[in-house]
Parts: sequence; C-alpha cells; structure tokens
Amino acid sequence: MNGPHDMGGMQCFGPVLPEQNEPLFHASWEGKALALTVAMGASGAWNIDQSRSTRESLPPATYLGSSYYEIWIRGLEQLMLSRDLVTQAELTSGQLQTPAKPVARVLQADQVRAALAAGSPSERTMAGAPHFAIGTRVMARNLHPAGHTRLPRYVRGHVGIIERVHGAHVLPDANSQVPADPQADWLYTVSFAAVDLWGADADPTARVSVDAWQGYLEAIA
Repeated sequence: MNGPHDMGGMQCFGPVLPEQNEPLFHASWEGKALALTVAMGASGAWNIDQSRSTRESLPPATYLGSSYYEIWIRGLEQLMLSRDLVTQAELTSGQLQTPAKPVARVLQADQVRAALAAGSPSERTMAGAPHFAIGTRVMARNLHPAGHTRLPRYVRGHVGIIERVHGAHVLPDANSQVPADPQADWLYTVSFAAVDLWGADADPTARVSVDAWQGYLEAIA
C-alpha cells in the first residue's frame, strides 16, 4: 500500500539525522513495547507480515505523529482488537473486564532467548529455477496494491540490475492477508542507480539495493 511508512526519497520531511551513541531504548516503556509485541507475536494469532501491514494501515496523522515504539503499540492494539483479544473499553481503562481469550501459545520467560535465536525462517523450497540471473536488467513493476507490499514506491517503474538471488521466500503480500496465504516466490536483490531514482541532483556514484520478489519485476529486452 502507498502509506505514510513508505517515505524513501520523499521531500519536505527533512534530513535523516543519526543519533550519536544512541541507546537501545530511550525510555523503559520502549523495552516493554518490544517485549509485548514479541510475546503476542509468538501466540500465533498473527504473523510478522500481518503485523507490519497493521502498522502501515494506521491513519497517516497517527503514524507520522508517533515515535517508533508508539507505532508498534498502536499496531498491537489494532491486532488484538481484530482478534477479540481485548476490548476498546479495556484499552481505555487499562483493566481486564472480560475473561481472557485463550491463545495457541504463551511465550514463557525462559523460552524467550531460544525463540529469538530461532526466529521465523521465511525460506522455502520451490520447483524449477528463478527467472532472473545475476546481472540481468529488470524493471520494478508500477504496482499500487491495496494491501501490504515490500516493493518501495520510489523504485517502481525504474530499471535495475539483479545483484543477488536469495532463493524462494514467503511472499509478504500474500502472507499479510487474513487468512494468511504463505505462498512463496523467488527473492532477489536489485541494484538501482540513485540518479535513475531521484534525478541528476543525486550522487552519481551511489546505488540503492532493494530486496524484491520475482512478481515485482519485469524482464527488460
């Protein structure tokens, strides 16, 4: 979707200013926000792509007016509301008002380290061979889907070069749907010249590498 999260190359938002010696968390509640999101993600009530899609679907004013972990909490609230794991009254009051709904899995404290180390691998096995080889020129399709996609808006319609073939991985566009459709597609790294993306004012020596699924790409004759 073309949401407020897809800001690459957009003007009027000012420069990106990295914070020197930035702490892992700026406040204790940020660590709690991360912990809550990870713990609820482990419940099996949604997958990572559905979680990302929910955050991207927040109203633009809410998204742009929130800090990083505020966005995570707002997204978590929406996910829990949509799965009947919480009510709006409970979110407002901060108090449990109805019996807790059971979930498929509860992540215990002694399981966290192993769960984070294991992750959720997205690589899959597919028959046949990928369509594109390293060095092939391709065009990113001009897509404007209503739902989640990992194809950045700023590369759509531009020509790049296949830099790497990663194998087959779960396609986020399908996996973010409800119910999820964990189909797989070939995944590539595609390199674009900065001047092709942003014009002559861009650094002529710079290139931008984007991971893109095969369905996002078209062959260039």
